[in-house]
Order: sequence, then structure tokens, then C-alpha cells
Amino acid sequence: MTIVSELIDSIIESDDAFRETLKRTLKTELGMSIPEFSKKSGVSQSTIYKIISEKREPNLRTLRQIITAIRKIEGLKGEPFIAVIVARSVLNKIEERRIKIRGKEITIREYPANSMEETIISAVFAERDGAQAVVCAPIVSTTIEKILRIPVATIMPKDSMIEAIELAAKKTGN
Repeated sequence: MTIVSELIDSIIESDDAFRETLKRTLKTELGMSIPEFSKKSGVSQSTIYKIISEKREPNLRTLRQIITAIRKIEGLKGEPFIAVIVARSVLNKIEERRIKIRGKEITIREYPANSMEETIISAVFAERDGAQAVVCAPIVSTTIEKILRIPVATIMPKDSMIEAIELAAKKTGN
């Protein structure tokens, strides 16, 4: 599931869920401060602080600005990327969202999944989002290869995640 999908799900769930997801998204997923995000989104710092501190509910215009900014930051429009689908604990170990492979910059987009079902769903979302390839665990990779039309690379426990990403990039011709 993408960051934007998680944010939209939290909006539907409750105001509290949205606040917590927005806080986590800014701090953990995007690694941005509120002032940085404010500049990128066009939403004032005070509005973001008020939303997070339960002093204000966001209006539809503000929600659109937040989601549009996150999509741009995550590169959801147009930029090629490789999806990495693994448990959140493994994703936390990825230090770079862009890596250089054979002289080319490759964007990495994270899709957390904690079950086989979530992994399959995330793979479908990744392809819909425009992923050039998917990197995932061996237990589900053969099933995902049957569903997707893009290359799938398997993370082998003895190999590093970067090696699996390099393999996915190779399969896409990058």
C-alpha cells in the first residue's frame, strides 16, 4: 500500500487515524519537518500544526493539497521506480530512496506488507502506480510473477536488498 493510500484510508477511518498517519508520514515516511512540508504543499505551518494537535479538522482543499504534495514528493506521477515489498522492519533498514546502479539513478518506492495477502495486494498497487519492477520475498514471488506484467526480483536471505534491487533494475533494462 502506498503512503497516499494509507493516508486516504486513515481519512475514511477517523480524524484521529488521519492525524496519526499524517504525523507518521511526515516524520518517518518522508523524513520531513512541518516547515519543510508546508513549503512543498502550500499548506500553512499553522494549519498543519492545528490538524496534528486536534485543534482543527482539515477541509477538502487542504486534504487535496496534502495528498498532491505527498504524491509529488514520492514521485507518483511519471518517475520510473522499483517497488520493494517487505515487512516494515526491513523497510526501515533502507537508507536511500534513490540509488545509483550502473550510472543511472533508480527511485525506490516502499510498500510495507506483513502477510502474503498484503504482499500480493501491494504488488498489484505497485504495478498500478507505475512500478518498473517489484522486489519481494521468495515465498510469494512466484505467485506475483503470475499476476504482474512487470519483472519480479526475489530477495534471498543470503543476499542484500540492494542486490535484489539491482537485479530488478537489470530486468527493466536500466
